[in-house]
Amino acid sequence: MSDTVNVTSLLSDWRAGDDTALERLSPYVYRELRRLARRYMAGEGPRHTLQATALVNEAFIRLIDSDIDYESRKHFYVIAARMMRRVLVDHARAKNRKKRGEGAVAVTFVDESRAAMADAQDMPILLLDEALSALADSDPRMAQAIELIYFGGLSIDEAGKVLGVSKTTVYEDVRFGKAWLSKAMTG
Repeated sequence: MSDTVNVTSLLSDWRAGDDTALERLSPYVYRELRRLARRYMAGEGPRHTLQATALVNEAFIRLIDSDIDYESRKHFYVIAARMMRRVLVDHARAKNRKKRGEGAVAVTFVDESRAAMADAQDMPILLLDEALSALADSDPRMAQAIELIYFGGLSIDEAGKVLGVSKTTVYEDVRFGKAWLSKAMTG
């Protein structure tokens, strides 16, 4: 099932209305998404509250429910990486809203510096999302390479195959893109 042609044709058959294609495709895609999520989540600290399985489940549901006509296996995994990014960003935003009481009147019982430190735990993903969106405006391929590697869990070699460029090009895109993002995130 790992053959690109089979995945691409199953995606096409599913989009054409063949529900059995989705049944045949789901185990492979789910397994691949779990692999990508585990690679991503391995880089997260132990205090991260979203588990790899929850990330995969939410991303999978969003992929299945989306009204996207997947052109190929490549297109599907680009969208999958983007969905994982959205899930992570939505999780961080929801956690920050919960910390802030979702509109309730704030009453401070703790030291303000502790509260600021707690809020800062989820800020990097939100700052990264904003910076990555800005990078995509100026260099879409560079932003997509970073998205595939950071959010999709792909290796440089895998990202090169998905993007249709050499691994050297991806390496340079990621190297320059990380510097660009770092500068954008630190002001």
